Amino acid sequence: MIKDVLRSRPALLLLAMAAVASLTFAQGSAQSSNDIGTQSDHLHHYYYAESARVPEKARERQNPLASDPDAVAAGGKLFEQHCAECHGHNAEGSRKAPALCAEAVQQATDGTLFWILTNGVVRRGMPVWSKLPEAERWQIVRFLKSLNASQERAKPHLDTRTR
Repeated sequence: MIKDVLRSRPALLLLAMAAVASLTFAQGSAQSSNDIGTQSDHLHHYYYAESARVPEKARERQNPLASDPDAVAAGGKLFEQHCAECHGHNAEGSRKAPALCAEAVQQATDGTLFWILTNGVVRRGMPVWSKLPEAERWQIVRFLKSLNASQERAKPHLDTRTR
């Protein structure tokens, strides 16, 4: 009897649809049980892959504000105004956008970050920020690069020496 059911095309189609639906549901359940960080880590591959598209000449650009200590604070304010809604107030990432304190971002050149900020990642929802004055874009880059240093300072360091 089962053989007869499986031989009919509508039954096979129904069985295939049920299998696909159950796999889709299982994947959705697994994803919904993950925390935001894990989900966004999975998505980060797609966002961080954008850096591979940056032209070599743009990668090599140096931040003219790299040694300006005021640029970090100014960039932080600009980040809060323009970027925090999607990337999180501490650049920790969200469902909308990846973490910018991640290693892939921190290891990117200033020129790479500037290019991505200028051109956006439109197909992933990041707007083009080319209308933002160039100096302000460099300030945001300076702020982003400072995140790694501020995270290192925030980590508790264990003193193994006895007192």
